[in-house]
Amino acid sequence: MLALLSDGEAWSSSALALALNVSPRTVQRALEELANLGKVAAFGRGRARRWITSGVPGFPTSLLLPITEFSG
Repeated sequence: MLALLSDGEAWSSSALALALNVSPRTVQRALEELANLGKVAAFGRGRARRWITSGVPGFPTSLLLPITEFSG
């Protein structure tokens, strides 16, 4: 679940359930536990609620991205 959330996009719990092939309730329980641990954060309410990772403390996001070279 954290791997999916770490893509930088906000995910709904139903989208996570489909991607992981588990029940929505299983995803909700896991998200609640991860939120209590400070690993994920939610925003929005009801069906508009989305989840994201809290980030990797101490590392700028740009350091986590692969380097690509452009030929011009």
